[in-house]
Amino acid sequence: MDKFPRTTVGGVSLSRMIIGTNWFLGYSHTTKSKDDYIKETVKNRKKIADILEVYFRNGVDTIMGMINVEALFEGIKDAQDRTGVKAIIISTPGFPVNANSPVNGFSDKESIKILDETQKLGTTFCMPHQSTTDAMVDKCTREIRQFKGLCKLIRERGMIPGLSTHMPESIIYADESGLDVETYISIYNSMGFLMQVEVDWISNVIHNAKKPVMTIKPMAAGQVRPFQALNFVWNTIRPQDMVAVGTMTPDEAKELIEMSLSILEHRTAKVELQETRSKSSIKSKK
Repeated sequence: MDKFPRTTVGGVSLSRMIIGTNWFLGYSHTTKSKDDYIKETVKNRKKIADILEVYFRNGVDTIMGMINVEALFEGIKDAQDRTGVKAIIISTPGFPVNANSPVNGFSDKESIKILDETQKLGTTFCMPHQSTTDAMVDKCTREIRQFKGLCKLIRERGMIPGLSTHMPESIIYADESGLDVETYISIYNSMGFLMQVEVDWISNVIHNAKKPVMTIKPMAAGQVRPFQALNFVWNTIRPQDMVAVGTMTPDEAKELIEMSLSILEHRTAKVELQETRSKSSIKSKK
């Protein structure tokens, strides 16, 4: 398998591995000092482009996040220029949410400005961020309030609508109501990090979703080692679903791609193991 496996979402072919951007931008979900370290060492145009080049050359051409951040946007352009690969952009913009949002929706000037700016970034999929989506979930009426109009505004700009959520209810209610979305972003990892119900429940939601699901935080922001994390997610999602991963170096990207391919191909990964002195006694002498 020379290039990474693909799936189809809303008529668009995209890689089943998605490039996450938290480790580019400084969202470690760990400590402020870790966030600062990422911003100081990774959040620059060249370093982001160096990492993206590895993904692009291996058939991973889909990227998700706050694309309007200058270092990320410029890094994407540079990696595209180096490789000749056109990235598939999944933007997750946040929209203003206040006491009037459930009634007035997202046709205000600020929301329209955000939509227009998102379109100008070359966005293929516009998936309102969890901070917007989950604020509008109504458990009484089992709907996501005002999202029908927001999805219409997204479609009018030639982008494909989806939902980014931390709430399993968002996927259930969108499916029940026939909301015009083509995909969902959902947290999914073996330790239940940031998940609102047990892992097996989220697995059930993903498997019953009417649209493909983009799973995020498979390594629980670094709390689960890649070997365990990737084996879990790739083996418990459907063939149409995807996994978003984040890295801070080109070599990390190479490792995660090879690990994932080995899992999907049912073979041993060709990855050099990390070594410590305590492991010297179990190394083969052959």
